Amino acid sequence: MSEDPTVFAAELTPYRSLGRQGFHVLLALSGGVCLIYGVFFMVTGAWPIGFFLGLDFLGLYIALRLSYRSGRAKEEVTVSRTNLSIRKVSPAGRVVEHRFNPFWARFGVNRHEEFGITSMYVTGEGRSTDVGSFLNPDDRESFAKAFRGALATVTQRL
Repeated sequence: MSEDPTVFAAELTPYRSLGRQGFHVLLALSGGVCLIYGVFFMVTGAWPIGFFLGLDFLGLYIALRLSYRSGRAKEEVTVSRTNLSIRKVSPAGRVVEHRFNPFWARFGVNRHEEFGITSMYVTGEGRSTDVGSFLNPDDRESFAKAFRGALATVTQRL
């Protein structure tokens, strides 16, 4: 039995505006500033300020690391004539897959007048799952258009 050809495939990933090199530059600059001011305040006798500058730097480092960790999440969406699959991979690597029959699946969007699409979801066969919750508004619009077109193509071909 042959595999159904894929009509639509997309890998959705969160956008990170700061690349790996920018991450290192930002940490080096902020670390340098915290070190210079921390040493200055420690030498002048205000040692608690130096301690708190070190905590500030540590907090920035932890926040950026957590942000990059959450950036490892992804969603793989594929549509064929007989299957609609939404495979969600968490930052920790845990995989959850949702499968729908494309003829029964319905794609829905929640839209706000000012902000555009605020959420997208697929329902069918008594189940529902969200799609692309981490996408920015422009990416949501383009994904919604392409995904809706793929579902229409699959359900119209008989």
